[in-house]
Amino acid sequence: MSLNRKKRRMFIVLLLFTFLYTGIITRLAWIQVIATRSFSVHNVDLVERAVAQRREKIVLNTGRGMIYDRKGNPLTGDEQIGLAIFPLVRYSLGDSGKVGKLGQILGITKEEAGMLLSSVKHAGFWQDKDGNIISLREDQARQIRELNLSGVVPLPVTTRYPKNWLARHVIGYIGQNPKLIQEKYQEDVEAGVLKPTSKVGIAGLERTFQPFLMGVGETSVSYYVDGRGNPLNGLDVRLQKADNSFYPLTLVTTIDTTIQEQLEKAFDSSPVRKGAAVVLDVETKDVLAMVSRPNLDPSKANTASDAWRNRAIKQAIPGSIFKIVVAAAALEEGVVKPDDHFTCKGNLGKYGFSCWKKEGHGDITFEQAFAQSCNIAFAEIVKKVGPEKLQQYAVKLGLNQQIGWEKLPFYKLGKFRQFDSEDRGQVFAHDIPVKDEGILIQTGIGQRDVQLTPMQAANMAAIIASGGKKQKVRVVQSVNYQNGTTFYRFEDRPLDGADISPATASTLRKFMEDVVDQGTATILKRLPWKVAGKSGTAQTIVRDEPKNNHWFVGYVPREKPRYAIAVLVEEQPTTGMNQATKLFGSFITDLAQAEQEKYKQN
Repeated sequence: MSLNRKKRRMFIVLLLFTFLYTGIITRLAWIQVIATRSFSVHNVDLVERAVAQRREKIVLNTGRGMIYDRKGNPLTGDEQIGLAIFPLVRYSLGDSGKVGKLGQILGITKEEAGMLLSSVKHAGFWQDKDGNIISLREDQARQIRELNLSGVVPLPVTTRYPKNWLARHVIGYIGQNPKLIQEKYQEDVEAGVLKPTSKVGIAGLERTFQPFLMGVGETSVSYYVDGRGNPLNGLDVRLQKADNSFYPLTLVTTIDTTIQEQLEKAFDSSPVRKGAAVVLDVETKDVLAMVSRPNLDPSKANTASDAWRNRAIKQAIPGSIFKIVVAAAALEEGVVKPDDHFTCKGNLGKYGFSCWKKEGHGDITFEQAFAQSCNIAFAEIVKKVGPEKLQQYAVKLGLNQQIGWEKLPFYKLGKFRQFDSEDRGQVFAHDIPVKDEGILIQTGIGQRDVQLTPMQAANMAAIIASGGKKQKVRVVQSVNYQNGTTFYRFEDRPLDGADISPATASTLRKFMEDVVDQGTATILKRLPWKVAGKSGTAQTIVRDEPKNNHWFVGYVPREKPRYAIAVLVEEQPTTGMNQATKLFGSFITDLAQAEQEKYKQN
């Protein structure tokens, strides 16, 4: 090979290396000078990341808006005094006297106190084995301050969700979800309000009211360290806090804490593992309490399971409580009178259709058939009503539609709904022959394709108890500024469909009273408040095994109705008593007692 060819090749190689080196230097210069605040397609702030690597920070309050019950009691944001421990405490471990004194104040041994302090690698709060911040008493906090142990400071900290917080499925939870942020809040990311790593509402009110609850800045305590974790001289501990008298906005819900506590107590003291219940104010149709089981644990939220789903607004097969709709249509259309007679021999003789009472009810009136929940009588009644009228009256009673408060437009949000992922339910499935007699009679007893939510069931009872009046259901009454003034008050909104007549509502109330007095729910006869309602059992299949859904829907007190309630207990054995009726009774007993004690105190 000639010398010239070798030189040419060396020149080409050197030229390539020069281009490569120049490209690397140019890229590094671009990153260091131009793209420091928005590196890559993910807009990573390199300066902030670099600072964060040298910063030890404890967040005292995320700055997210609070959620309150109807009386102003907090449902989120449990403020307590926690023991903040910074890694610089390592320089105090040699002072065994102070470490021992700290152990005495905290109620632990000197050795345990030493282990607690020596194991700290990053700034954080003293926690129990479940990861909950351990709250300090005022006297403990004062003694620790007087101890003056470097790196150990009592600080006020707000935990978003208290240990035993109420209405979990209503409130929902926050978490990191970059995909959700990219899909719904890209404008906020571009404006610098949110980052891909920000915590946003994932479910419940936290999700639907995310644009309102979003904070204006966290409250935190931080200091800076070198590469070995040693504090940098001259940079003291800093308190960062957003100062705004108007933001973040807060929510005032319609939840009544006393009623919510009693409803959750009823579920927790029962064997029920899956189900839901809703309590509505009969007059306003506001949600006073809402429970879903299994309960929600935000620290273990798993979308692969269904524990995060609010079953109170998810549709299920209703069974015999749907006979209320059939009865309303028959009465208002005049196709059947309360004293009309039917004959039940236990089975219809076709379609494999039978009554729950195998020997039959014999000769029975319409009113008695409702109280005894006779399937054979209701098969004949629904044939007289017909599929069109059945669907019409389902809408009149608030079914076959989303009933939660909604509005279009609502500020810049388009259609806004208070409830997260509410189901609308259905009477008939799409593309089926609704006039088929077999399909119609199965529909008439709340089987086949009928679906409704516990909230719809409670609302149906509220409509009847209030004489046929209906409107959208609220769970939030207002959004307020931080100083307490109103940002927006949620007005009454109409529900689709005409109202049932007061006369029909009155007759249905009499029918529902009979269910308790002499029908399928006589176990509720001797409660502190007189009850009116309708029980139901729906047949379903769970993992190829036959199961029953148990329902009870009703209102109390009977004479002057205040509360409309629906209870659903899912996946029960095909034999045994109605667990929803039993749970309803336990709840009403405890609620009446709680209200009586409160009345005595006042």
